[in-house]
Amino acid sequence: MAQSSDNVRALGRGRNILRFLNKAGAARAADIAAELGLPRPTVYRLLNTLEEEGYVLYSGSDSRVRVSPLAAALGDNALMRSRLCQVAASILAKFTDTYAWPVDLSTYEDAHMVIQETTHNRSPLSVDPGMVGYSLPILRSSAGRAYLSVCSAREREIIIDLLRAEPCQEDRPFLQSGWLDENLTAYFKQGYATRGPRSYRPKTSSLAVPILADDRAIGCLSIIWVTKAMTMDQAIARYATALQETSAEIAAGFSDLSTAAVP
Repeated sequence: MAQSSDNVRALGRGRNILRFLNKAGAARAADIAAELGLPRPTVYRLLNTLEEEGYVLYSGSDSRVRVSPLAAALGDNALMRSRLCQVAASILAKFTDTYAWPVDLSTYEDAHMVIQETTHNRSPLSVDPGMVGYSLPILRSSAGRAYLSVCSAREREIIIDLLRAEPCQEDRPFLQSGWLDENLTAYFKQGYATRGPRSYRPKTSSLAVPILADDRAIGCLSIIWVTKAMTMDQAIARYATALQETSAEIAAGFSDLSTAAVP
């Protein structure tokens, strides 16, 4: 029984180390010990185990350690998406009940924005009833543009490099440095991004706002409509602020739920 209890405690401590490293990016064992209130020998022992299992990597230039791609893919993002959807579902329903338009919640995955939650099934104005799981291009969707405008500079650089490594013909005009610098700066300043019918999905337009929790981009909200039904200026005037308020409500609920889940 004592051995089982020790294993559970070690597992919990290892999980807390991974959480800390995921948030900090990289840290030395002494920093981890101080942050988590653990003895340094315990931290070194846990880090060695995590390294052997492939969950952390030591820097080649100093003594810092960071999570490996294996750990990053393990469940933190899946857990984040699960919590985000848990918080967002009722809030999105409230938006659509108030404004009639369907709204999509998407998150970043592998150089795309993937729709995780939607209210197309409860809106009479829906143009796409089956949207959950739908993949959106980063540079040609309002959601992708909104996400790029607020994610960290390093993450943005990595995403752009991925897109340039396997360039899609339709993406080429948007991969120009001039377009990226000018438009992403504008989207960041105004707090929303737009997409017209010529860049993606002809005959439709869309408007998106980012979701930021604890200064981290965790997703986007977007609405889509037939371009003839409403101009972009009308959409911005009517719904940009409402989407931003909805985003803030989701972010607050997500932060509260994440904090409550930490033992």
